[in-house]
Amino acid sequence: MSDEWIILHEDGKTRCAWPGVDPLYVAYHDEEWGVPEFDDRALFEKLILDGFQAGLSWITILRKRDNFRKAFAGFEPEKIIHFDDAKVEELMQDTGIVRNRLKITSTIASAKAYLEIQEKQGFSNYLWDFLDGRPIQNQLRTRDDVLAETELSKKISKDLRKKGFNFCGPTIVYAFMQAVGMVNDHMVSCFRHEECAELARKL
Repeated sequence: MSDEWIILHEDGKTRCAWPGVDPLYVAYHDEEWGVPEFDDRALFEKLILDGFQAGLSWITILRKRDNFRKAFAGFEPEKIIHFDDAKVEELMQDTGIVRNRLKITSTIASAKAYLEIQEKQGFSNYLWDFLDGRPIQNQLRTRDDVLAETELSKKISKDLRKKGFNFCGPTIVYAFMQAVGMVNDHMVSCFRHEECAELARKL
């Protein structure tokens, strides 16, 4: 039982097709993607990494995630805002991350924007308030159901940009929303769809 959007794996579980059979990617699909995330720092990290993904595949970023965490001080905004030109040049020589100067300097600017939001209302509260704190439960069954962006992701993207974030267009924001469980976009035939829905019901 397999098609373009679902795969029946050797363990007997039906999964979304996008992670393929790569063990690292499958583990990410099973354990992280679609799980509602409310930790401020973790949300910041994911949004930044999704920005670095622009033009690349997520598995590329996933394989470099530990290197990114080391290079960007554990994605602690309080530390990132102090990155100077010398630090930027150091990061540009780090082969363990994606060496894109605009994305690196954007991360510093985004850390400053994050801290302003965090001080006013909390970053998690800010993001989840767009959904009244409740994950959206989609019912994806066919290729036509899969979206790259939504009106809500456009709204969040616009507001993030207004507050000083970059590399957060509507498509990037929607991928972020999927990843952190703001929307449940597991295919309904994927075993994780109901598990993530249950997590949302418990909120």
